[in-house]
Order: sequence, then structure tokens, then C-alpha cells
Amino acid sequence: MDVTRKFAAINGAGVISVEEGPIPEPGAGEILIEVRASLISSGTELGGIKRRRENPGSSGPRAFGYQNAGDIIAKGEGCDEYQIGDSVACTGGGYALHATHACVPKNLSVPIPEGISYEEAAFNHLGATALHAIRRAQLEFGENVLVVGLGSVGQLTCQFAKLSGAHVMGLDRFPLRLQVAKETGADITVNAETEDPVEIAKKFTRGYGMDAAVMCFGGDGTEAFKQIALMMKKSPDMHIMGCVVIVGGASISHTFAASLGNLDVRSSARPGPGYHDKEYERGRDYPPVFVQWTTRRNLEETLRSAAEGKLKLKPLISHEFALDDAPEACEKIIQTPQETLGVILKP
Repeated sequence: MDVTRKFAAINGAGVISVEEGPIPEPGAGEILIEVRASLISSGTELGGIKRRRENPGSSGPRAFGYQNAGDIIAKGEGCDEYQIGDSVACTGGGYALHATHACVPKNLSVPIPEGISYEEAAFNHLGATALHAIRRAQLEFGENVLVVGLGSVGQLTCQFAKLSGAHVMGLDRFPLRLQVAKETGADITVNAETEDPVEIAKKFTRGYGMDAAVMCFGGDGTEAFKQIALMMKKSPDMHIMGCVVIVGGASISHTFAASLGNLDVRSSARPGPGYHDKEYERGRDYPPVFVQWTTRRNLEETLRSAAEGKLKLKPLISHEFALDDAPEACEKIIQTPQETLGVILKP
């Protein structure tokens, strides 16, 4: 067995590199996988690169990544449900790295269903994050939903909203993202730079207004939020109603109470309960009667939907790079976001 691994890393100055280091040993409740594919998250992983480069720090290279897929080559105590050679999809910041090998807590991994490729399975974290956001929206069949920001999370949110029985409108400014969203299930897509989303939403909802909206982007979301408010449904006294779920790292500045009517603003954090709970991650589950949709169950449902042909993951892959070319792959995302969507790294 190899004793060293390669992994993608970022330093305090925003320089991306490929480094080498020892392969970790799995502890209790952990599995060691040989990685076959990983997915770069353009927002969470690369969103702060430009700021680092403008105000560089002195910290050395740090491994990054939080979603990959591969085969189990070793396991620690308490992982009897897994066998050496099992194919799994893994999540977790600091665990499911862009690397040749990764050591992951067992409850942050799920078996890959038959018929799902490693590349598709690498969407597990962003898929579970989108699914959790839809749960936070508490959609009902036939409701009208707006998804703002059609990166990978936005694309998956559109698909899960559609699978929930909603009528889905996607909003972005990049033609590639709009095209893919339309091809994978959104009822209508709108270019925020060349079209009037408010008027289109009015026609799309037949005058009812949006029941829910999901903001799937980071940065200053104030202007987008104000525009979303204009598209939401209204009560007879003209109070804004419905809910806005914020799944990206967006910030908003808005006066509440009378200025915002009775609109619910909900945060949707990560892929579900259990993430970052070290005891849960290594095997202690939550009572399902009280906490049904944990991180692991959201991961399972994401891959199950894909295996059943309901969730379309292959169209979300725009590029594939070798792990050794991770710096080039990341620069592609940073410099030309309009040309990329899901970018896969393969050792």
C-alpha cells in the first residue's frame, strides 16, 4: 500500500498547489478510501481566493475539499457495516478532500448505488445541501418556487423543488447555467441581466406570486433579496407572504416588520443535522423519530434519487481535470465562472 498521498491545497496568499503527505490511519468510526473523483465547490472552497490574494496571509498550504467518492481500503473499529472494497460517497470539510486518499467518519459516507459513477457520487454534499434547503422551505405540491443563483447547489435545488411537485423558475446571469437548469427540469429560466424577472414571475405564477424562494449564492444579496420580495405572493392587505431560504453565504440588509410584511426568512445550514457533531460523525446516530433527516439520510436520498433516474447529475459536470492539475482547474473556475459548473478532479 502507498504510504504517501497527494492532495490539493491552498495557502494564506491564495496560491493553489498539489502537495504530498502521509496517508492517515483510520481511527474508531472512520474509513480510509482511495479516492476516484472529487467535486470542487466554487463558492465555499474558492469564494475567498480573491480576497486572500488581495490581502495575503502567511499560513502554509492547507488541504481542502469536502466531497468525494472512492473505494474503502481500510477501516477502524466500529465500521462493521462496511467491507474492504465497498464503493462510497463521502462528505466533510477536512475529511473528503481533493486527494488520492481520504480518511472519513463513517456517518459522513454512504454506499454508492449501482449505476452511479464516482463522478456523479461526488455531488453528494452539494446534493444533500440542496435537499436540506428544500426541506427548510417546507414546499407543498403545486407551489411556485424561485431559485436564485444556478451554480451546482442552485441546479440541484431546482431539481429537488421540481421533484417535490413545485413549479420552478430559475434566475441567473450566465447562459450556460440557465441552459442546464432548463434541460434538467426547471419550468422556466430567466437571465437577470437581460430580462425582467418580476414581470416574468407574475406571468409564470398566473398572478399568485412566488410561495418560496431559495438564494443559492454568496456575497451581498441585498438587491437580489429586494427583487425577490417583489415576486412573492401578497395577502389582501398587501403584506408580502411566503418564505425565502438562504442556503448560500449571502448577507442581506433590509428593514423588517411593516417593511417586509410577513415574509419568513430562513437560514439553511449545511447538508443537515449531525454535520460537525464529532460523535454523530463517527457512529452515534440521532433518534430518527425526533431527527429524521440527518446529514447521512440526506446523502442517501440524494444518491437514491440519482440511481432512480430522478436527479440528473451528469449534465451538471462541465469539466474534468486530473488531481495534478488542480491549480489549473481552480483558476478556470475563478477566472471564467461563466464557462464552468461542476468541475471534477480525478487522481
